[in-house]
Amino acid sequence: MATKTVKFPTDKVEFMKELRGKVDEHFEKNNLSKHANAGMVFKTVVMLTLYIGPYLLMMTGVVTSTPLILLCWIVMGLGMSGVGMTVMHDANHGSYSANQRVNKWIGASLFILGGLPETWQIQHNTIHHKYTNIDGYDVDIDPAPMLRFSPHKPLRKIHRYQYIYAWFLYGLMTIMWITTKDFQQLIKYRARGMMANEKKTFYLLFIKLALTKLLYYIFFIALPIIILPIPWYLTLLFFMIMHFIAGIILSTIFQTAHVMPDSAYPLPDENGYVDNNWTIHQLTVTTNYATGNRFLTWAVGGLNYHAVHHLFPHICHVHYPDISPIIKETADRYGVTYRVQPTALGTIARHAEMLKMLGR
Repeated sequence: MATKTVKFPTDKVEFMKELRGKVDEHFEKNNLSKHANAGMVFKTVVMLTLYIGPYLLMMTGVVTSTPLILLCWIVMGLGMSGVGMTVMHDANHGSYSANQRVNKWIGASLFILGGLPETWQIQHNTIHHKYTNIDGYDVDIDPAPMLRFSPHKPLRKIHRYQYIYAWFLYGLMTIMWITTKDFQQLIKYRARGMMANEKKTFYLLFIKLALTKLLYYIFFIALPIIILPIPWYLTLLFFMIMHFIAGIILSTIFQTAHVMPDSAYPLPDENGYVDNNWTIHQLTVTTNYATGNRFLTWAVGGLNYHAVHHLFPHICHVHYPDISPIIKETADRYGVTYRVQPTALGTIARHAEMLKMLGR
């Protein structure tokens, strides 16, 4: 990550002021909380059951045949991505509940996914949401040398084929997450002084990270190897399949929101300023998609309303379909583009098109 401070112009602030006022008015007028409702609580139970339920069925001996055990791990992969997108994500943004203690406890669901909330919050909330699609700052567009997500990154010969092999690398995302990524980030953020305001010291967080990783490995690798009535190598294979499913779902959902043919990739000028104020910047680098697909919206935690999420990350995603028209109407009046792709498959195809363009 670059050390130069990025600055956002302070002009055209009327757009965000009016937008925030209209969104606040929507909640006040309808006597609604900006946080989770009963539907969100139900979804939380469903997603956690999808993830933990199959595990308990295997570990208690209810499921014993190899095909059914594989099916359980596959369902766990779906549940893992579901917990990450629809439960953990909101809680660690502080939007699940008005009570931050509740957010902390629900955000701790990241532990059973193999991650650490503290490093996730720095990467996602502090870095990605502030510096979206700014090369050298947003780590989400700088995942690995084999992937080129920004036109400002060096072009390598292998990138010519990234639109083909990227999907396999997407499947490895959570595997990196449960092994090396958190440790690397913790050390990196400490070196950059990004943990100065943390109440806990680096060493306590490092111990916490090591212990929670160890517990994760015990519960999701060691105990299944010991207890399940299948060879150990099949358990490891099925564990990897679970993570591959979760990884490809999570990566696809997030990357299709930012790496698109019409996405902007602004660079700071010599004084550190980018082209637009923060609000308009978010709408130039973020895309909504398949907003008419109610099941998709439910399953991915409203992340197909990604521009809404970036503008209002403190609002629970169950409200995104209702406030999206407010954003569009306000954006249209101010001449600001509000990007929406009509279908999920079309969005994935457009993302693949962008990967191909960036590879050439």
